[in-house]
Amino acid sequence: MDMVKSSDKTLWELLWAYDPNGLIVVDKDMNIMLVNPAFCKMFNVDQSDIIGLPATEILDDVEDFKKVWESDEVIRGKEKAYASYNLYVRKVIFPIKQENIIACIMVDLTHEFQRRQEILNLKTETVKKVNEVVDNQMKVVQEIAGLLGETTAETKVSLLKIIQMVEQELV
Repeated sequence: MDMVKSSDKTLWELLWAYDPNGLIVVDKDMNIMLVNPAFCKMFNVDQSDIIGLPATEILDDVEDFKKVWESDEVIRGKEKAYASYNLYVRKVIFPIKQENIIACIMVDLTHEFQRRQEILNLKTETVKKVNEVVDNQMKVVQEIAGLLGETTAETKVSLLKIIQMVEQELV
């Protein structure tokens, strides 16, 4: 039985160490208790430097952690940008009351977010180009209409002169 417990602990430690998601655990006072290597990589920090620090030192805002602790409910799928770390994540935050801790799993969506931004920029640029083309076409149409109007007016003047001449001959 001890072998299983020892083996399970090793397995959990391996999962903690190799999970590609950032994992952070804070106490009810919002001080950092644990972080995994993926979290350290995301936020460019060393585990030994941040353990015991207020979570606000890294995360800026811990209101969701407080809300989870007070309501004893899980927040799932909340997205947040950490601009100073060039990081965009989707978070799951949950309390573990019996241990007096709050845990957070952060899935790094930075690459997907950047792709969405690039697509949005491309769409914006395309709309801008289409508007420019339509504006240019409208200018050309107005120029053509103006020329047609001028030539129509000149034709009318010429026709009126011919009509006057014909009428004078008839008289």
